[in-house]
Amino acid sequence: MRNERLGQKVVENLKRRNFEACYLPSAKDAVRKVMELIPEGSSVTWGGSMTIRDSGLTEHLKGGNYHVIDRDTATTAEEQTACYRQAFSCDYYLSSVNGMSEDGVLVNIDGNGNRVAAITWGPRRVIFVVGINKIARDVESALSRARSTAAPINASRFQPNTPCQKDGICHNCLSTECICNYVHFLRNSHPAKRHIVIIVGESLGY
Repeated sequence: MRNERLGQKVVENLKRRNFEACYLPSAKDAVRKVMELIPEGSSVTWGGSMTIRDSGLTEHLKGGNYHVIDRDTATTAEEQTACYRQAFSCDYYLSSVNGMSEDGVLVNIDGNGNRVAAITWGPRRVIFVVGINKIARDVESALSRARSTAAPINASRFQPNTPCQKDGICHNCLSTECICNYVHFLRNSHPAKRHIVIIVGESLGY
């Protein structure tokens, strides 16, 4: 009950900020919703979100009638960069967030900047799937979550030579391998309803 009430509150605040938004109780419901939103034949890709992958959404898309640009199949840095660039001309771009305030501001931190760049401009529509665990009291708390929770966990995935990869704590480092180079705040969907946010009443991702 608490998750639903919080989720619905955030949905209303997102709509005030010109997002298209809804609350769904489970990841399975979210996957079905995303598949309904994306017409067959559309071009689609995604960022580095574990939420998108762990929910099974990417496999559903790859098994359907879509033009999928799958960055996970890239075998070289050049191929991966090509996928990043192709994302800007896609019909749909999928992502999650590192944190979100209760009043509807989305916070993301990026190492290369490709994800926040695509969220900002390029793909026709952007769909976020956001676990209830990503919601924080305010923007400052959402940013703190992104830096102190999500970033160190992501560092453990990529294993860069950074202090947080070694001890799990953000040191506000200036390492050349830092994965926190671009901090992005999305406070209003522009053009209106370009961004779709699905709040899920389960803990998803980091």
